[in-house]
Amino acid sequence: MAISKKVTDRISLMVKKYQSVLSEAKDRDISESDTVVIIGDMLADMFGYKKYTEITTEFAIRGTYCDLAVKVDANVRFLIEAKAIGVALKDNHIKQAIDYGANHGIEWVVLTNGVIWQVYKIHFKQPIDKALIFEIDILQTSPKNQQMLECFGNLSREGFTQSSMTAFFQQQQATNKFSLAALLSTEPIILAITKELKKLGAGKTEPDFIKNTIQNEVLKRELVDSDEAKAAVDFLKKSAKAAAKVKPKPISTNPQ
Repeated sequence: MAISKKVTDRISLMVKKYQSVLSEAKDRDISESDTVVIIGDMLADMFGYKKYTEITTEFAIRGTYCDLAVKVDANVRFLIEAKAIGVALKDNHIKQAIDYGANHGIEWVVLTNGVIWQVYKIHFKQPIDKALIFEIDILQTSPKNQQMLECFGNLSREGFTQSSMTAFFQQQQATNKFSLAALLSTEPIILAITKELKKLGAGKTEPDFIKNTIQNEVLKRELVDSDEAKAAVDFLKKSAKAAAKVKPKPISTNPQ
């Protein structure tokens, strides 16, 4: 779903406004409860949600409460786990938020301290897993950052749908650093590099040598050996299989 210019203009304007608000709040090292107040205001001003009917701090999940939930027409769109503005976001913070979402069948979770925003997709499998879709530091970004506008636009009241969020997730997954690193090690890319090296008169142009050099000397180890790297390889394989199943329609030879 395309995000309207009206929505992106509003987000851009509000990002600029809240950069000042957040910078001052960070200097004062405000508490978690005060940070939640600012996040609630951002959800209304920036994302367009109705402050008193669609943003709640009273969303119970198995006897406990998440910090914020965005709920439109009785449907919870996403949960927000909030931390104080001066707190660095850690793995155990997102585990709590993912548990909240998994227990209630909610696919999208945001972890934020107001400044840093992390958007996650929950994978409902055994065990429950998650994937980071997007992360941004609002104090360090341009209000016109296109990736930020696209992500926040999809989270907005006007732009949010399950299909648009899924499409954004797939786009981000296909173009993240782990997928691009995995793509560099695929046979077509290695053969293309080998061909170009031969044109340059390079000595060693064997595909195995090129692949090993890329993986061991060009790329960072985390891009090759981490869990994210393995997930990227699996994603590319699944995408290739899915693309192979899409057969072009036969061209009709019947005269009109």
